[in-house]
Amino acid sequence: MSDPTDDDPESTDDGPEPTDGDDAHDPTAEDAPAAREEIDADTDATRHEYDPDAEHAFPDGRLNEVLDRLESDEEVLTYLEAQNVNPVARKGYNDHGAKHVEIVRDRALRLYDLLKSGGVEFNGARQQGLDEADEPVIVALAATLHDIGHVVHRHDHPYYSIPLAADLLDDLLPSFYGVADRVRVKAEVLHAILCHHTEEQPLTLEAGVVRIADGLDMERGRSRVPYEEGGRGINTVSSQAIERVSLRQGDETPVQVVIRMNNAAGVYQVDSLLKAKMEGSLLEDRVQTIAINTHSDGQDGNGSIVDKIEL
Repeated sequence: MSDPTDDDPESTDDGPEPTDGDDAHDPTAEDAPAAREEIDADTDATRHEYDPDAEHAFPDGRLNEVLDRLESDEEVLTYLEAQNVNPVARKGYNDHGAKHVEIVRDRALRLYDLLKSGGVEFNGARQQGLDEADEPVIVALAATLHDIGHVVHRHDHPYYSIPLAADLLDDLLPSFYGVADRVRVKAEVLHAILCHHTEEQPLTLEAGVVRIADGLDMERGRSRVPYEEGGRGINTVSSQAIERVSLRQGDETPVQVVIRMNNAAGVYQVDSLLKAKMEGSLLEDRVQTIAINTHSDGQDGNGSIVDKIEL
């Protein structure tokens, strides 16, 4: 997920620690029972790990073959580990390595599946004359390779990701496609990789899915290392406030994202970082986000204040 420091290579994630405003009266406190009921009803609160044996709203055979290859490809796996050194060890940012990629890919496929269940038609593969079965392949490959540019530098990493991913795709795709189709799949994957960066505009829904999924890796585990090492910048502190993120079928939209926070600092993850990913994704009208913040009211230690944000 891109930090707001992307455009400033000299900036660091060491801003002042935000406060949660526990002593302030919250005018939304009376909404607490309804909000808690809504979040408690969200029983699908796992990380949504992709299950190749489950029923999906899309043809998954080709995707499963590609995923098997990715999980055993030594070069890809090494990149996913190496790409974490610059952002975490050298810059003190949140995780951008193999675990981040795994979460983004799983959530991208979950988001894609829900959108397909909701009747959303994707345009990337279709406009290239590719099969519907190539849509999830494009999503999965882009989610896997979107951050490998970090091996060069944190700053402008999406642009470094393009040539590196192109080389990897040249090795991967011949096992699954003829020349013409692999050129077209490669083009769509590279487009989606580039457009996870908020400075670029997605032109396909496949790219929009990857962009949003990148923003949905915001739970506290992602910032564990920088937080334990003393990092108290807004990205680290706000990520620590996010307890869980879940995706489910919406009532008014094909997808509803539910985010549970335990601290008002988490608002930054939602209203700044995720909102920037949503804008221009081509999916703004198809994905509803509800973020609920529950924390002690500071008076008797038993009550809760609930702030609710909707995107």
